[in-house]
Amino acid sequence: MKKTAILLSAICATALLYVSCSSDNHEETVSTNLTNIGASVAVDTSNEMDLSTGLLISTSTSTTGKTTETAPGVCATITISSPNGTEYPKVFLADFGTAGCTDANNLTRKGKLKVTLSGPIIETGSKMTIERIDYSIKGIKLEGTIEYTNTTITPTIPQWTRKVTNGKLTDLQGGVYTNSGIYTTKQTAGVDTPLVLSDNVYEVTEGTHTVTASNGEMLTLTVKEPLIKKYSCLFISKGQLKVQGGILNGVVDYGNNDCDAIYTYTHENGSSFNLSM
Repeated sequence: MKKTAILLSAICATALLYVSCSSDNHEETVSTNLTNIGASVAVDTSNEMDLSTGLLISTSTSTTGKTTETAPGVCATITISSPNGTEYPKVFLADFGTAGCTDANNLTRKGKLKVTLSGPIIETGSKMTIERIDYSIKGIKLEGTIEYTNTTITPTIPQWTRKVTNGKLTDLQGGVYTNSGIYTTKQTAGVDTPLVLSDNVYEVTEGTHTVTASNGEMLTLTVKEPLIKKYSCLFISKGQLKVQGGILNGVVDYGNNDCDAIYTYTHENGSSFNLSM
């Protein structure tokens, strides 16, 4: 019989995952591993957040000609430089401060994001590299590099690869989750307004990332159904990930395209857990 864990305000180890557990012994065993799923989704979400920030910073400030700027919705001070004395590469250093600041989404960030553009990100072959420097979101420390490379073949269907290397998430309890992976992303809306981000919709069509906890437990998450990410939404709003690792074998489902933080993990035996970022 299928049982569903009801969403409660009991907070788990990642400080981003909320879940309750049923009384079924097998479900209790599964639920103890849901923290790894929560960490994995938190890793993916933070990558998307930082990618969105990188796009916003580079799009809203790249044409001003100033060396110091601010971007709407971003509480950081942004310094712009061209290290070779040419238009590209162009470096944007977003400094959120050591004490941190709270952005338009009520997220407190600390540290710095270094965003390097090899060329306009809307041009095939251009790459945006995002490096995290003593950086955290809501106290969760994030490390690693995101490479976002334009691989467009058909101009009306822009696409990119998003590669994460040396990724690491350290939660509020000191739990460490290393991660890496690569996704293919296509833009399905907003193509006709390249300097406007708010109407953009992206579709992650394929890819896999792995997350390894400090105890050696590894999860592999593979795109099962395309993930829909609206730029105007903080979280992925639709799509599915196949989850495999340890006793976990199931599917993460992001829902029906609503801009909310809720998703569901369904185990292979039919047990279902409602979760939230």
